[in-house]
Parts: sequence; structure tokens; C-alpha cells
Amino acid sequence: MVQKTSLNRLKLTDFRNYAQATLSLDTRHVVLTGDNGSGKTNLLEAVSFLSPGRGLRRAVLADVTRVGAIGGFSVFADIDGREGEVSIGTGIDGGEEGVSRRLRLNGTPAKSVEELTDHLNVLWLTPAMDGLFTGGASDRRRFLDRLVLSLDPAHGRRAADYERAMRSRNKLLSEGRFDPTWLSGIEVQMAELGIAMAAARTEMLGLLTALIARSAETPFPSPDLALSGFLDERAGRPFAELEEEFLATLRDSRHRDAAAGRTLTGPHRVDLLVRHREKDMDAERCSTGEQKALLVGLVLAHARLTADMTGHAPVMLLDEIAAHLDEGRRAALFTLVDGLGGQAFMTGTDRAMFSALGNRAQFFTISQGKILI
Repeated sequence: MVQKTSLNRLKLTDFRNYAQATLSLDTRHVVLTGDNGSGKTNLLEAVSFLSPGRGLRRAVLADVTRVGAIGGFSVFADIDGREGEVSIGTGIDGGEEGVSRRLRLNGTPAKSVEELTDHLNVLWLTPAMDGLFTGGASDRRRFLDRLVLSLDPAHGRRAADYERAMRSRNKLLSEGRFDPTWLSGIEVQMAELGIAMAAARTEMLGLLTALIARSAETPFPSPDLALSGFLDERAGRPFAELEEEFLATLRDSRHRDAAAGRTLTGPHRVDLLVRHREKDMDAERCSTGEQKALLVGLVLAHARLTADMTGHAPVMLLDEIAAHLDEGRRAALFTLVDGLGGQAFMTGTDRAMFSALGNRAQFFTISQGKILI
């Protein structure tokens, strides 16, 4: 049985437009309404910092601190999570660019932000993601890796280590330093990490595809998913064999990559391909409304997979989720979100759009950095 993960209290200090703010919650969903620019999305962003990474805006940490604040920002939360009740504190001490954020669990410094996934998964859907299917491959790759991260917390570290090794290789090649000892050592690391990344992505997509295939019909279209750009058509082969093949490719392409100024082959070149199953059409060719519906369906399916695989429903952040849905589809969405068994934070400008939630949600009005009931 899927267990619920929920926030009981959220406290912000010098976060975006909030000097001080506290949100006291029960286990129900949370609806935040108010004018555009009032700070609704800022609250969702604060919750997103309870997961590894740079939050739902991928912001530079120094930019998150409230303008005029003397120190940095902080986000505190009391949650009932995968390992029971825990207090989480995260933030930065100053506003210097490039500073890393600190993390405390029950008042004790954590070794890394990856420890957050021991307690909860946070998934989100924002208007900035509406262009996912028509934008660059890097956006879809980042989206894909966040899907993987919720099931495989080590994926983020592998990806970061791979990027670091690749930058070192690119630097050596750009400087004309073709020392075989240095390059071979780096390329061995890239091959091991790269194949591990590819395997994690492939496994997650396989699980997600199987879940979508056995799911009941919903008002949202079913996405067909595939990967392209690295190790195409090579699924099922032994990892050791794939590592050797990738290593040979890196070794043989040194001069080509040096001329290009970058590494031209690897998991950093992967693209996520999405098709509208019912229409048998690439997502990028679908209408704006169909793309939005596809994205909603994909995010909900991933939330269900996360709940099934971990035994705990994720916390979902749904920014302006009801704005472009008709009344029937809104009601269906709320039922699906509620059926996941977790806590969802939703924002909008009109409280009436969320009336179908009834007493399944707590409602708050946000006004210029103030939280009103």
C-alpha cells in the first residue's frame, strides 16, 4: 500500500519576496491563489528545494535571496516522510555567486543533498515546461534525468561526475594535449559513468512505458516514449561490452572532438522522443493544448510509478495547472492527483477553478509576500 508523504509546516526566511512566512498544513492538498506576481510560485519553488538540485526554476542560489536581505535565504519544513517525521532545513549563509547550499536533517548537517531523497520525492509541472516538446534536446534531457533521479538517487551524482570528466577531456583536447595516459584514464571513467547513466534512463523509461500500458484510460493522452542519440538499438547487450564500445569510440574520436571543440558522442547527446499514442503523432507536431495534456499525462504517470516503486507517494507541485483546462478535465485532474495518495501544491489566480477539490484541500490567498487564509 502506498504511504502518504506530506508537509506539516513550511517556514521561509528571506526567500524571494518573503521576508518571513510560515505555512501550517495538514495532510490535505494545498491550493494557493492570488494575483500574478504575488509569490505563489515562489512558495512552490521553496518546496522544490526539499529535493536535490537547483529547484524548479534552476535558479542561481544567490538570486533566490530576497533583495535587500543581509544574509542568505533559508527554507525549513517539518514533514512526515519515508522515514517518519523529520525536520529539514536548507539555504545559504550569504549571497555570493557560486555558493553551495547547506542542508540539515533534524538539526544535524547532512553529507549531501542527495539524502533528501531518503525522506521524500518532489515532482513538479510548471508553465515553463510547456515548451518541452518543441524546445531543445537539453531541456528534455534535463527533464528525463529528473524522472530518473526520483527512482535512482545516485543518478545525479553519476551525471555530475560524467560532466566533470568530459570537461577535463575537452580541455585537454582543446589544448592539444593528447597524452594517452591522461586521456585514457578520463575516458575509462566516462565510459563507466556514461553507460551507467544510459542504463538508468533506459530502465526508468521501460518501467514508465509498462505502467502507462496497463493504466486505465484517463482524459489525458498516452505518451509513447523512446530515447535517441546514444546507443540506439543496442538495448539488452552486456554493460561491459557497451563500455568497451563507448571507450573505443572516445579513443578513436579524439581528433574529431578536438576539432569540434566538444565531445560529439555520449549520453550527454541523448534526446527524449515523445509521441501522442492515440493520434500516432510526434509531440512536437501536436497542438499546444495537446502538448499540455501529454505533459500532464506523462507527469502523472511518473508520479504513479514513483509511488509504486518507493511505496510512498511524491509531493507534487502543479503551478497554474488549471489555467488551460476546461471544467471537466480540471475535475478529472484533481481526482487523478488525489488518487495518487500524496500531497499536491497547486496555484492559480482564481479560487473557483479549484472548487471541485472541495474539502480535499486547504486554501490560502497569497498577496505580495503575505499568506492569508
